[in-house]
Amino acid sequence: MSAAVGSDPLVPQPYRVTRALRETADTVTLDLEPHRGEVPQFAPGQFNMLYAFGVGEIAISLSGDPADRKRFIHTVRAVGAVSSAIAAMPAGSTVGLRGPFGVAWPLAVAEGADVLLIAGGLGLAPLRPAIHQLIVQRERFRRIIVLVGMRRPEEILYRTQLEQWREQAGIEIEVTVDRSDPAWRGHVGVVPSLIPGLGLDGAATSALICGPEIMMRFTANALRECGVAVERTYVSMERSMKCAVGSCGHCQFGPYFVCKDGPVMRLDRIARLLALREI
Repeated sequence: MSAAVGSDPLVPQPYRVTRALRETADTVTLDLEPHRGEVPQFAPGQFNMLYAFGVGEIAISLSGDPADRKRFIHTVRAVGAVSSAIAAMPAGSTVGLRGPFGVAWPLAVAEGADVLLIAGGLGLAPLRPAIHQLIVQRERFRRIIVLVGMRRPEEILYRTQLEQWREQAGIEIEVTVDRSDPAWRGHVGVVPSLIPGLGLDGAATSALICGPEIMMRFTANALRECGVAVERTYVSMERSMKCAVGSCGHCQFGPYFVCKDGPVMRLDRIARLLALREI
């Protein structure tokens, strides 16, 4: 389900950049506030379309607290012309915004059970709103586990917040990197390698995964080996979206449109498609 800003979901609305926080060398978190009123309510896992005037538009997952009605928060990595233009915006700039759009993380299905959130790289940003909501509803869940995999230590997002979640919210957090440096004292290896040591109750675990597709495939395999059912495993598809309303076909994934049927999808419905290189 989607809810667009304004009367026309295809017309961007102006938002002001009120803060630009440098996370890593190429990644920035932007606070965006409307020129008037509150931001529309969003659910964890949804995304907005951000428009850099004169450059273009891209889909960026929401990465803030769903309870915050004053601003949208987006973490943006500069990897192309549009994302680089948005990531370079200083406070006071204006960006066009459409949204929120898309299917959210189904947190309600995990109530009374364990929740495992697994992020690869920038995939921690779309999962952060879910973590905020899980903390607010902490008594409804058993174990809450967050696994984070990054290429290098200097690319780890939200370092301070990760420590706060671990120390104050009763959340189990494990971070691993592909390549370490002399100062790194944590785990080294790909994120699926963390799963066997968690002691999961597979029959009572729901998993939420966001990251590169190859990472999600290997992670899903590791979860199955630990008894986590594909019906309780959800992935966020980060395929390019252009219109966000299912009319352009740019994000078609087999019979699905990622912008409307996703980005969050239940793994058993798309596992066969993820294994096909042609799609």
